[in-house]
Amino acid sequence: MHLAIPLRKNSNPSPYATRSTKFPLLRRSRIQALVVGALLLGAVFFILSHLFNQGDTIPSGAPPVVIVTVLDPDNYSKEYIDNVKENRIEFAKIHGYTVFFPNIKDYDLNGSPSSWAKVPATRHALTRYPSSTFVWFLDQNSFIMNPDLDVESHIMNPKILDNLMIKDKSVVPPDSVIKTFSHIKGADIDMVLTQDKEGLAPGSFILKRGDWSKFFLDTWFDPLYRSYNFQKADTHALEHIVQWHPTILSKIALVPQRTLNSYSPSQNTEESGAYKDGDFVIRFAGCDQYSNRDCAKEAEPFSKQWRTVFRSTR
Repeated sequence: MHLAIPLRKNSNPSPYATRSTKFPLLRRSRIQALVVGALLLGAVFFILSHLFNQGDTIPSGAPPVVIVTVLDPDNYSKEYIDNVKENRIEFAKIHGYTVFFPNIKDYDLNGSPSSWAKVPATRHALTRYPSSTFVWFLDQNSFIMNPDLDVESHIMNPKILDNLMIKDKSVVPPDSVIKTFSHIKGADIDMVLTQDKEGLAPGSFILKRGDWSKFFLDTWFDPLYRSYNFQKADTHALEHIVQWHPTILSKIALVPQRTLNSYSPSQNTEESGAYKDGDFVIRFAGCDQYSNRDCAKEAEPFSKQWRTVFRSTR
């Protein structure tokens, strides 16, 4: 019996066979949809990144420094307050800074001494001016005396700070066991302040904007510390925090007093902290705490001096 042999298929398709265009068109439309989707997704990420990173970006023209001075118009004459404000404003104009003058009554201190107002005022400035790099708190009873100096290059420049920082020094003189760290660098610093012969002197200090500065101010203003009734209120609270919280001490630099906190020569101060012509700042520290002192009278000769020096720079 013979079986039929099936015909062998031709492996070469006809050159004239038509191809379906359905699938290529489908693939092309999918590719176009993917491209459009990718572009839209990229645009969304771009917009969101700018919205959420706005606080970390310094816009062009933003003032690099905010000078904060809490004013007490109820206990000082209008002439004196205006003089203090003009001093800050004129200095800010020279360097492209901005000023912030909150009233001492703007903050609820819950019965604590009025000196505590510096803490929420500085925190307020960080929030109000989120694009500024530094906040400089300067006590009302003081004048900026040298318009040729500035915050960024004179003090906060990391290379300058490396040379200014006082390392391995008792936080509270003369013999506090807790000392400033010897290994930290200027680039690590977020706060700069000075000492006087009695301890830390927060009448003039500079903070670098960032998460640490907000954390630090919130810690300093904690109701627990205000409830302790320290003899020197916020100053002693600061000394307590700095000595017992290494995470705070590691970000703080002590610099020589005359760098930004020279005291009036009429005070009982050490020679190393007494004001000399050419110093950045003069403070009449404690002029409001003793009946035999008058802030306005102590400030009067230096008021004339700063005006004369400032005019010469124009």
